[in-house]
Amino acid sequence: MFTGTESTAVLLVVFAAVVVLTWSYNRSKVYGKLGVLAWLQSVVLMSPWLIFFALFAVGIYLSLIGVLALLLVSIGIYIWIGKKLRAAGQNLIIQQQAAARIEAEEESESSSKIDPEPQSDSIEIVPIPDEDLIKIKGIFGIDTFFSTETIPYQEGAIFKGNLRGEAAASHQKMSTKLQAELGEKYRLFLVDSPEDKPIVVVLPSKNDPPTMTLAQKNLALVLVVATIVTSLEAAGLLLGFDLSSNLSRYSETIPLSLGLWSILIAHEIGHWFVAKRHNIKLSLPFFLPSWQIGSFGAITRFETLLPNRTVLGDIALAGPAFGGLTSLVLLIVGMTISHPGSVLQIPTEFFQASVLVGGLGKIILGSALEESIVDVDPLVIVGWLGLVITALNMLPAGKLDGGRVVHAIYGRKTARRATVATLIVLGIISLGNPGNPIPLYWAVLIIFLQRDLERPTLNELTEPDDTRAAWALLGLFLMLSILIPLNPSWAGNLGIGG
Repeated sequence: MFTGTESTAVLLVVFAAVVVLTWSYNRSKVYGKLGVLAWLQSVVLMSPWLIFFALFAVGIYLSLIGVLALLLVSIGIYIWIGKKLRAAGQNLIIQQQAAARIEAEEESESSSKIDPEPQSDSIEIVPIPDEDLIKIKGIFGIDTFFSTETIPYQEGAIFKGNLRGEAAASHQKMSTKLQAELGEKYRLFLVDSPEDKPIVVVLPSKNDPPTMTLAQKNLALVLVVATIVTSLEAAGLLLGFDLSSNLSRYSETIPLSLGLWSILIAHEIGHWFVAKRHNIKLSLPFFLPSWQIGSFGAITRFETLLPNRTVLGDIALAGPAFGGLTSLVLLIVGMTISHPGSVLQIPTEFFQASVLVGGLGKIILGSALEESIVDVDPLVIVGWLGLVITALNMLPAGKLDGGRVVHAIYGRKTARRATVATLIVLGIISLGNPGNPIPLYWAVLIIFLQRDLERPTLNELTEPDDTRAAWALLGLFLMLSILIPLNPSWAGNLGIGG
């Protein structure tokens, strides 16, 4: 059972969730059926956690299978509500189309009566040649986007107005017209304004993401060499010796290092494979060496613009999926072949450091975890390190894979808030556990290298489908299950620890 402090904390979490749900319902109900359905989706997303903590507080401990089953049921309901939401939205769009067309025609008639001279003065301040601006304005229409105002922006322009059609189809039509008129000279972005209204932004293609310079390629190579060194050193520490002081034993560290590199390479192959399917070019990975666990993964940049948030989410999630699956296989195989007399002897407290690892350990190793020391195959350590690396990269912050996934599924505003929340949590953990440098390291890395969100996709308005949202939620859930340690009382009930 929880202690008094822990029970109070759980009750506060549940109370806060109820307050948030009540507040969000009051805001959503003013939008009618669409608002209530959207609210129900948010309830479904929070329900597994509320049920889990509520049962936990009264001493009912769900198994790992039970937690996953709860999550899968939640995902199924989420997808079903999403279908209802889209159907209701389509009906609303059909009802609004006639009124929108009449309004567009009235706006067109009134704008044609305005003296053209003042408008030519406004065009002169837009940093796009007049002849190009005229062609760009010609791509708009009452069936796609009706432009009412032009505002200079950087070397391009912002067009305010009204989105008339479905976002994906409208963006495709306008982009095709723009390319037919001006080739590859400009890029068209369909995004939300700060007022949450659709706007079109047109920028010169010379602002596309740059390719890697020679200096960056050299840096990537140096980081590869550094990561090879740190992975060998970390392998030596796992085997109980310092490689820098025992260079003659380097051959002993190679198998573990290769296991770690198989996970790192699988992660990057996942990104590369899905990016290639979508014709997106990626930079070379900048690996992050670490003396603690060999490597913290890699930073990869997009070298082409992304067409929409679906592509962003697919590429971002593919790396953790490939790397995480490889890690999980190595972990399970390592546990399966572990036996008394295996190479490594580790304290069973090791399995209390992660809900997922502890749950799998109990299922596979069974009563062996009731002892204070357990013999395991080195693959267990390699698989666990791979899961930690994957989970750290799935933190919902900035340009990390998790930050990109949140951006893809929930949009830029939510991704920005998630980044701030992640940094706060990492800061609190760092202060509460100064002996573990990893949270502080990641907080610093995010602040200085990965804090900013990925640049907007060409079509920021169209959301990924519910299936992709469900996979993303599963990835974020598994990230938490890897990084959250087992409560001592829960570990005792599971029989983990001597």
